[in-house]
Amino acid sequence: MSISASLGEQREVSLPSGTVRYRERGSGEPLLFVHGALVNGDLWRNVVPPLSDRYRCLTPDWPLGSHQPALAPEADLSLPGLARIVIEFLDALGIGSAAIAGNDTGGAICQIVATEHAQRVTRLILTDCDAFDICPPRMFAYLKVTARVPGAIYLLAQSMRLRPNRRLPIAFGWLSKRRIPNDVMDAYVGPLTSDAGVRRDATKLLKGLSPRYTLEAARRLPELRIPALIAWARDDKFFPFSYGQRLAEAIPGAQFEAVEDSLTYVPEDQPERLAELIGRFLQTSAKTQEVSA
Repeated sequence: MSISASLGEQREVSLPSGTVRYRERGSGEPLLFVHGALVNGDLWRNVVPPLSDRYRCLTPDWPLGSHQPALAPEADLSLPGLARIVIEFLDALGIGSAAIAGNDTGGAICQIVATEHAQRVTRLILTDCDAFDICPPRMFAYLKVTARVPGAIYLLAQSMRLRPNRRLPIAFGWLSKRRIPNDVMDAYVGPLTSDAGVRRDATKLLKGLSPRYTLEAARRLPELRIPALIAWARDDKFFPFSYGQRLAEAIPGAQFEAVEDSLTYVPEDQPERLAELIGRFLQTSAKTQEVSA
């Protein structure tokens, strides 16, 4: 069985900015997953199965540097542009609103979607992610510089062909406590190493990362009237535990849960725990919304 088989059948959809591939599994209320930079939907491969018996789980490979095919050359891959691509995706599938779950850069995108398109979000789920003045984390600031040097992203991508390099702290090494399987890592880095169009997309993404977007989203978080779950790894090296607490304090009525024995990639380190938290939150918040209605 392929690594992504647990996410369901692979499909693709044409958006104004290009083609996005996604996997779909289950039926019921839509639950949309948003991964971070330089990984793809396989990040959620162990979170989706226990949720798919109650929810329509949608797991796209967003255009964040580990996707194929590349988007149109003119596609806007700033964080607000990516938030619009999320809305385009929902529109293309005829989905009026959905619960959304984000990790890493994907959490920043989810914050922008929720604050700018609140009517499209039924519930907001954030795991360790860019927020407030962290976008990107300081250790990964070099990627923004690299993206501005002609040819540097190509050289960086080729260095990721060597599996030991992927475990360096300035690569994937400090993002998960548990070793990510080689076949999953191959799927993460493959598009960047082999596709010039994907490298172009990744370059635009990295150049556009800025805390001005996350700070603006943070300013508007207190306006949200959407049930929210913040599930944060206590040991995260890039997104401090206090930032998860701050997010929960900023969003009215948000539920905060600490996740033990995990780094940034909570879906990699603690998928069962995360799926349990998401499932319980979605059930509880749905009942609360029914009572309020």
